[in-house]
Amino acid sequence: MRYKLLLIAGISVLAMTGAQAQAGGAAAAAGAANKAQGPEAITNSGQQANYAIVESHQRGGIGFTGKVVVQDAMFPWDPIPVIVTCNGVVRARTNADAKGNFTIGNAWKADPMHSEIGAEPGKSTTSASQLIGCDAQASLAGFKSSTVHIANLNIMDNPDIGTITLRPDNDAAGSATSATTATASPEAMKRFNKARAEFQSNNVDGAERDLQKAVQIDPKFADAWYQLGKLQQAKNNPDALNSYEKAVADDPKFVSPYQHVAEEAAMQKKWQDVVNATTAELKLDPAGSPQVWYFDALGNLNLGKADVAEASARKSLTMDPQHTCPNTEQLLAVILAGKGQLQEAMTHLQNSLTYVKGPNVDVIKQQIAQLEKAMPATGSN
Repeated sequence: MRYKLLLIAGISVLAMTGAQAQAGGAAAAAGAANKAQGPEAITNSGQQANYAIVESHQRGGIGFTGKVVVQDAMFPWDPIPVIVTCNGVVRARTNADAKGNFTIGNAWKADPMHSEIGAEPGKSTTSASQLIGCDAQASLAGFKSSTVHIANLNIMDNPDIGTITLRPDNDAAGSATSATTATASPEAMKRFNKARAEFQSNNVDGAERDLQKAVQIDPKFADAWYQLGKLQQAKNNPDALNSYEKAVADDPKFVSPYQHVAEEAAMQKKWQDVVNATTAELKLDPAGSPQVWYFDALGNLNLGKADVAEASARKSLTMDPQHTCPNTEQLLAVILAGKGQLQEAMTHLQNSLTYVKGPNVDVIKQQIAQLEKAMPATGSN
């Protein structure tokens, strides 16, 4: 017997809240940074450096640091994901900041300004000690990444695992950087770079004004349209979708806007548009990201394609051990319940309660109660 798990309050709406707050979180991130008590509090350098390393070991693990550099291309505005795999299995994800620096493990403190969708700052489910012997790579569409092996470190060793290098992949179908950036007019590029500096200094309004000027000067500047869309999306400005669509139209091989088109379409419950956007992105970047696979699952579920939705949700979960996209496991439970696989659905909902925060916790508890009532009558699968 099939059982439809009620989407209390609408899982699609709940899924968007973290994404829309991302760019708006820049103000909070900058404010937190300004409250730091001296350089040691930020970098673990200076007189507190050794203490910080020892303390992290005493807590049962260590923190690794590293750097991402980009050769033969401009360093992207968006954070660059860094992925740690152990025997081919993703064990941890983090982001390199605007200067390419990243941290992994117990010392990891997610920067809200650079977090993935729904990421809880400071949350890490895998200790750095568990990552010794694993490999770290950067993940950027249109680029090839070098690999850094995380060697076995003694307690007082330098936690720096080294530098990951990204180089353009000329054979890639799409790229996280737009070809229009190289052809943008000097004045438009000047405005774009100014906007980037303003955004990193938490002058979001100034950044938006300069991006508006950049696209006025050069209406085919896809990357400027994309970054403008992100700032508009953070303010719930309906013009965001138009900006993303202009970015796609000006450079169809520019991967980055497609996920945001999917997000905006999901907010409007335009499920075919969601799937169109995720499909286009995955053709350009087949590896995808936890977020794009999540939206692909969400869109396909609402189009009645449960098997496709299940495969995409499982792909997202496999890529996202730290649950930076926190609703995926709940979504998978909804899919499984709809297919009558109640026991596995229950397991995923219970897992969700270990890391989901906020109002969605009550939704999950209500869904669990629904399944508990249904399982005696239908049996567990």
